[in-house]
Amino acid sequence: MSEIMPGKLWGVGLGPGDPELVTVKAAKVIADADVIAFHSARHGRSISRGIAAPYMREGQLEEHLIYPVTTETTDHAGGYQGAIDEFYEAAAERLAAHLAAGRTVALLAAGDPLFYSSYMHMHRRLADRFEAEIIPGITSVSAASAALGTPLVEGEQVLTVLPGTLPTAELTRRLRDTDAAAIMKLGRTYPGVRQALSDSGRLADAYYIERASSTRQRVLAAAEVDDADVPYFSITLVPGPEPTTPLPRKAAAGQALATEAVARQDDSATRPVGEVVVVGLGPGSPDWTTPEVQQALTEATDLVGYTTYINRVPERAGQRRHASDNRVESERAAMALDLAKQGARVAVISSGDPGVFAMAAAVLEESADPQWHGVPVRVLPGLTAANAVASRIGAPLGHDYAMISLSDRLKPWEVVAQRLSAVAAADMAIAIYNPASSQRTWQVAAMRDLLLEHRKPDTPVVLGRDVGGPTESVRVVTLSDLDPAEVDMRTLLIVGASTTTVFQTERGPRVYTSRRYAT
Repeated sequence: MSEIMPGKLWGVGLGPGDPELVTVKAAKVIADADVIAFHSARHGRSISRGIAAPYMREGQLEEHLIYPVTTETTDHAGGYQGAIDEFYEAAAERLAAHLAAGRTVALLAAGDPLFYSSYMHMHRRLADRFEAEIIPGITSVSAASAALGTPLVEGEQVLTVLPGTLPTAELTRRLRDTDAAAIMKLGRTYPGVRQALSDSGRLADAYYIERASSTRQRVLAAAEVDDADVPYFSITLVPGPEPTTPLPRKAAAGQALATEAVARQDDSATRPVGEVVVVGLGPGSPDWTTPEVQQALTEATDLVGYTTYINRVPERAGQRRHASDNRVESERAAMALDLAKQGARVAVISSGDPGVFAMAAAVLEESADPQWHGVPVRVLPGLTAANAVASRIGAPLGHDYAMISLSDRLKPWEVVAQRLSAVAAADMAIAIYNPASSQRTWQVAAMRDLLLEHRKPDTPVVLGRDVGGPTESVRVVTLSDLDPAEVDMRTLLIVGASTTTVFQTERGPRVYTSRRYAT
């Protein structure tokens, strides 16, 4: 058996935003690569992938590397830096697995891969093990200068590139000591940047360029910018040479803003609005996906969802797939609504039923934000995991029952415990979702002990794992014998009531909860 030759890592500079500014070499490498890798924040929208999309081909593998944090706080033991370092290590190993298998990986980088780019963190971790080549790209500084339409530096003038995250006093000092400047990483840092420009006497000669080269490009006098309206992908330039032509929007920045607002309103009024359809695939087998959901999946231009669930949907030519981690429901919902607002027909994928511990609530909650007014949202039902497990063993949910998630990620455990005790005292059967995970292993035992305060030790408990899938198993134990080690995230539990009965048949145990109470 021949040895597999490792693949090659390409650091692909995409330029500042306009897909037509992607170099010929970058376009060729993107089209030829086995794997396309790209970063995004937790909302799931990747600027780099959007730039590269015209050069990608069907059948390419995609690695979506989602930052665990960007500007928000984190409860990681190592703080922000610890969370980011851990993410980079994990992301590097994901790419290393492809490279070791002989696949070429094109890691996309907006601008240039070695200019304030995430690519360099992967390069440091992979270039000593695999062949790596970097394709330079046009930087945002060059694009912003072109948008401004005046020379940035000439002769022996010095250009200083500064991150806006520097302390205001340091920015002020460096602005005073240079002929020309480009200030990057704006966003929430802009008030401090404006103050530094003012304190250094450079504010009147400074210009703000937002999303240079893209269809949403803006060029304004730096003094006229609204601090609350500054995205991260913007830059402030202080040209060295005295401009010899009127700079764009210098004379009437306020008028330019008003004109742009009207243009954006006109554009949104004429752009066709798409739709978001939240669908449930059912718990495992393709046979449990309804014809209504299958039709919606066929008609969708974009699929949005947790990677595991999207992988259950057959690929279709021309259909875009936006997979992400299972812990970014709100960001995923916003991404779907944003795509629909731009005219896409979006299917948001859930397993089971989308209204049961799934994406329907997240999408509808996000859609209540005024910015999504006019974007239609539909919810298509699916077979629930609880009903699927129940059907395999009989009718344990034949009377009143409750559904409770043991996960304490979105609600405190005290609330979970209170609800478990209340339902147990009410003598209802309970379908337990999300009983355990690799990070959550103690709740099943805690649940069992709580329920035993109200239920007899011989109360039947159904354990259904991967129901409808290739490793399906369904069995019955008593509440006192419930072993937490036998329960994982793919398991659903059904805890019986006082009227739940187990009896044996030739095909194994059968369980039902009577609809009658003894009088």
